Amino acid sequence: MKHQTKEELVADYLREGIISGQFPRGSKLKQTEIAEMIGTSITPVREAIKLLEAEGFILGTSHRGAIVAPFDIDAAEEIVDLRVTLECKLALRAMDRLTSEQLQELRDLQEQLEAAASRGDRDAVRSINYRFHEVLYLAANLPQTLRFVRALWARYPFDLINKLENRVERASAEHREMLSAILTRDESAMLSALRTHIRAGWDEFKAGYSG
Repeated sequence: MKHQTKEELVADYLREGIISGQFPRGSKLKQTEIAEMIGTSITPVREAIKLLEAEGFILGTSHRGAIVAPFDIDAAEEIVDLRVTLECKLALRAMDRLTSEQLQELRDLQEQLEAAASRGDRDAVRSINYRFHEVLYLAANLPQTLRFVRALWARYPFDLINKLENRVERASAEHREMLSAILTRDESAMLSALRTHIRAGWDEFKAGYSG
């Protein structure tokens, strides 16, 4: 793993916080509060917000400051298709590059995911899901592709999908299938499980979406 700068660490914290719902869509991000929350100066927070604005997680407006980007239903179907294409590319390349430490981290995250799902902790499931995919995709060592994937995540309704009844339990089972295929180096099964995981939540959400 490459060394992360302070702004990259803050950006990762904010990215996970937005995906998990800690920072809700449409809410204003106050730089001083974030700096105090994570024990850093305001400079890396400011730079992290610029980075996340470029990725699409945050909107910057002169009169309201930094705001968590809202969900756009009209763009979502295309986003899902792009996620499948790019995330499958990352996961496939990562398969034979994962170190023993990274594989153990994926196992640990899966255990945490299943525990969070069993107690119905949706916020924790979203955070752990994010970390699982980050660990897997970072192993691919395709930083530009991962950058595009993060931009797609910024526009994807993780928070809304995880509110679906029993969705966290199904997501946990989908992850279990993915991890099993990764550990046995079964590329075909891994790609099938990943495609299912990405599309399943969206298809369930879309079926019941009323605006």
